[in-house]
Amino acid sequence: MTIGRVNPAQTLDAQGITGLGNVYYNYLEPALVEAAVARGEGHLGKGGAFLCTTGQFTGRSPKDKHVVRTPGVENTIWWENNAAMTPEAFDRLYTDMLEHMKGRDYFVQDLYAGADPEHRLDVRVVTELAWHNLFIRHLLRRPERAELESFVPEFTIINCPSFKADPAKHSCRSDTVIALNFEKKLILIGNTEYAGENKKSVFTLLNYILPGKGVMAMHCSANHAIGNPNDTAVFFGLSGTGKTTLSADPSRILIGDDEHGWSDKGTFNFEGGCYAKTINLSAEAEPEIYATTHRFGTVIENMVYDPETFELDFTDSSLTENMRCAYPLDYISNASPTGLGGQPKNVILLTCDAYGVLPPIARLTPAQAMYHFLSGFTSKTPGTERGIVEPTPTFSTCFGAPFMPRRPEVYGKLLQEKIRTTGASCWLVNTGWTGGAFGTGKRMPIRATRALLTAALDGSLGDVEFRKDPNFGFEVPVALPGVDTQLLDPRETWADKAAYDAQAQKLIGMFSKNFAQYVDHIDDDVKAAAIG
Repeated sequence: MTIGRVNPAQTLDAQGITGLGNVYYNYLEPALVEAAVARGEGHLGKGGAFLCTTGQFTGRSPKDKHVVRTPGVENTIWWENNAAMTPEAFDRLYTDMLEHMKGRDYFVQDLYAGADPEHRLDVRVVTELAWHNLFIRHLLRRPERAELESFVPEFTIINCPSFKADPAKHSCRSDTVIALNFEKKLILIGNTEYAGENKKSVFTLLNYILPGKGVMAMHCSANHAIGNPNDTAVFFGLSGTGKTTLSADPSRILIGDDEHGWSDKGTFNFEGGCYAKTINLSAEAEPEIYATTHRFGTVIENMVYDPETFELDFTDSSLTENMRCAYPLDYISNASPTGLGGQPKNVILLTCDAYGVLPPIARLTPAQAMYHFLSGFTSKTPGTERGIVEPTPTFSTCFGAPFMPRRPEVYGKLLQEKIRTTGASCWLVNTGWTGGAFGTGKRMPIRATRALLTAALDGSLGDVEFRKDPNFGFEVPVALPGVDTQLLDPRETWADKAAYDAQAQKLIGMFSKNFAQYVDHIDDDVKAAAIG
């Protein structure tokens, strides 16, 4: 039975997905919360937040993601980074998943990704869980109700956590699967309740589609100056490096916290909500994000709470370090209502250096920016991916390798060209360790990071004295009022200077070894900026 608002010509039946139980189309937030609670998917928390857990999967499963090898994408997919699936295996997977779905109830949201109408992608998300539908309704952009009666999805995502794939039959790695078929415009997700797979599937689509149109797809947060969208800043970084925290600046307008495009017209958010980590979240340090955890409809994922009072415990990571909240952008008071910004004036590359070697901020040339963008050095933080239990140094190209279907140089050259065209200033910001590596040193003070970023964005940092770093060749400020000068020279924060030197040389060697894979694909100026 069809229930809710939908284009009559675009029901699941019309798409060939038949034999289901009740299908609930485009339910609004109250109805989705009501359905999720009634179905036993979670509990209503304080303020009307929805509290849920995701079972054994509390992070993404990047090794279980597959791209179907079809003629249209054969020569443009980065196959070393994207496991291939044959069209025949995908067809078997799709047939078996549809058979599994028969007789069961499903929830459908017709949404779009991309605040710029010229580049938006219309997406249908079909979910077995009501709260997954609530989650994706927060995270993508919501059409006006009248638009739904003529909505035509370009891609359809089917998420069925109760379905287990058969590796032998479906040519996948395990019984968990995320399979993208660009030819059939379908994504199938099975055997994981982790809601982040829904949004990252859409991001992967855009990462493939938009570069073909000359639009840079970015794993970044973005904000702009109050009253001046042309003063836009973008913050690249993996989860846990500070994208959400650092872009949520009350003195600037938040465009978005995770995924954006950079076109010839400017910056635009792909999403309509935020997905923030809540470990150690406090009302004092991050009042706006903290407040969303007590708002109606916010999805609270994998947080421990008191079973009587429903008080959330922001310090208990016994379920996962990767506990999160998902909420619509308008829950943040200074969020942009349009999701649009101008050409970025500042490009910030966020890295979480678990070795304690990099300075808190460094100024980059355009060639150095492309070098560090392609390198993508950071640390995976606990819980974001399955199996990560402590900060793990890694090179994740373009600060988002798991979501990159094309070769890294495609994104790097796009970024380099846009920086060259706009004259944007580029900065490398370390939110990781200082005074020693993880286990010995301490995390970079957030106040120092904010002070340095504020100075970079308002232009005052450009007026201070800089020194050339002897190890990495970029420029580092010598002093800034309000920031401990010692922090700006990481070697001085180490008690054992020889140990710092050894650690720095180790990291330089890692950079050099990692970057060898790109040397044949880049220009001479970027080769000259290489470390080691």
